Amino acid sequence: MQTVDFKYFPLAPGDKVLDLGCGEGRHVISVYVEGEVQSVGVDLSLDDLKTAHHKFEDFDAGCDSPRQFGLANANALSLPFADDSFDKVICSEVLEHIPDYHGALLEIERVLKPGGLFCASVPRRWPEKVCWALSDEYHQVPGGHLRIFRADRLRAEIERLGFDQYYDHGAHALHAPFWWLKCLFWKTRDSNWLIRQYHKLLVWDLMKAPWLTRSLEKLLNPVLGKSVVMYFRKEPAA
Repeated sequence: MQTVDFKYFPLAPGDKVLDLGCGEGRHVISVYVEGEVQSVGVDLSLDDLKTAHHKFEDFDAGCDSPRQFGLANANALSLPFADDSFDKVICSEVLEHIPDYHGALLEIERVLKPGGLFCASVPRRWPEKVCWALSDEYHQVPGGHLRIFRADRLRAEIERLGFDQYYDHGAHALHAPFWWLKCLFWKTRDSNWLIRQYHKLLVWDLMKAPWLTRSLEKLLNPVLGKSVVMYFRKEPAA
């Protein structure tokens, strides 16, 4: 499930791209497949990094050089990279998990080259508030969501660090009701018939991309999209 739209986040040959908080690899692998770039994923979880590496093996055989792929276990508040190391940075569905998310933004600003692109996505405020209202366990699990962002305030905070937003959009509208159902039936979420059927619908949509569901999600994303995706350009050096 890809949140970043590369139509608004174009990759150039030779780019060095960082996926901060890469998890099990959905974007760091997508970047590797999408362009002739150096794709680097960073995460705190060794288990997630192992899963990402395992998934990457399926894609590596089908891609030609020049491409590079790497994974690193590191803290978002102290990245093991020099200043101005990357042409592009992705931080998707991560900031809501980090206690000192502002410190992570400062690190992103540090490692991104002047004029480079930054894509951040966080859960949309009102669908997220529904999840929190339906289930305390949804956000109180270890590693869960620590806050609900207001997109306009987060955008302003990022812009104060020397970025200009050039585009934004919603994503994953069809997933919002799925998470509401999971929160509503939290204790039986793994066995609930309705949740299982909805999950089948989402898998079918992901694998087949039928016109009906793709059109419906595109229509609903501006208001119901579970994620808000924002694209920024770091101001060039003086």
